[in-house]
Amino acid sequence: MGSATKTGIWIIATGVIIALLYLGREILATFAMAVFLFLIIEGFGNVINNSSRLIQIGPARVLAVLLVVGGFVGYMALITNGLAEFGRDAGDYEEKINSLIVDVYSLAGLQEAPSLTQMLFNEGGQRFFATIANSVSGLSGDIVLILIYVAFLFTAQSGWTHKLDNIFPESQQREQVRRIGNDARLAIETYLWTQTVISALITFLTYVSLLLMGVQNALFLSALIFVLNYIPTVGSIVAALVPPLFALVQPSIPGWVPALALQESYVYAAAVFAVVSFWQFSIGNFIQPRMMGESLNLSALVVLLALAIWGVIWGIPGMFLSAPLTVLMMILFAQSPHTRWIAILLSADGKPQVRVASEQAP
Repeated sequence: MGSATKTGIWIIATGVIIALLYLGREILATFAMAVFLFLIIEGFGNVINNSSRLIQIGPARVLAVLLVVGGFVGYMALITNGLAEFGRDAGDYEEKINSLIVDVYSLAGLQEAPSLTQMLFNEGGQRFFATIANSVSGLSGDIVLILIYVAFLFTAQSGWTHKLDNIFPESQQREQVRRIGNDARLAIETYLWTQTVISALITFLTYVSLLLMGVQNALFLSALIFVLNYIPTVGSIVAALVPPLFALVQPSIPGWVPALALQESYVYAAAVFAVVSFWQFSIGNFIQPRMMGESLNLSALVVLLALAIWGVIWGIPGMFLSAPLTVLMMILFAQSPHTRWIAILLSADGKPQVRVASEQAP
């Protein structure tokens, strides 16, 4: 078979796989989220089991499920309370936003600046709110389905070893499959746990800073930052912009901000941006690489491309899962000499082996 024929087959196969992933995104993305949530709970259960000799793996998993579900319920309650708090001060926020719109129009030399109400309830605003409503409605249904998938993954876990023995009767082949699965699992668990710790650290420091700076609803804004930091690169940029935007439209400015008439809002927002960006930059560039080490071994360019591609294919779930999914692809591609070149391109150093599994293997 000629090289041109092989290239054509690769292109066609890639197109078919991407099309299937896109067409089945409602099912596949939800199931992928369930698998990664299962890995988080399983890893949490193992930590509880290893740290306490009194708690066996079964009760440890139950405790991990309760803690994760309880944390999720508490997070949703926090978000709901934050939205309600913004709703109570909606009139004050609207007045401040209208004054900022007038400032922008005056700066641009335009006249007849529209109000916030006019901008939100025109045709474009109505379409925007309809899209948000549909997304929220779909998300609630997906959450229920994800929890159901996780429950069935736990019930099916006990039979995986027996099924693996029957699928691969040869011990050498079975051991190779088990090693590949172990590599993938450890790499993904390392990424998810590291992201969780990093996001929690940034969230805590940002919350304390926003509180000291007098930003209203600081807990709600910090909770948004916690989730946004799971999205590689772009998430941290958006997380650095959200608090300053809310600080810009905050009705009351703290007394420590210099009194510069209408400019004090901009000075305040700039100060908030500087502090939030400091935590994002310093932790993301100094602490996170040390914690995660070289376990992912993904090129920075590949991370950005993966974020864009998975975002197009699976939407927001794809953006959250882009890094671990790409790591999984690199591990699988590295197993065959015919596809190893793809794994080399995806890796950061041209050596697409997973160090986590080799370091922790007995």
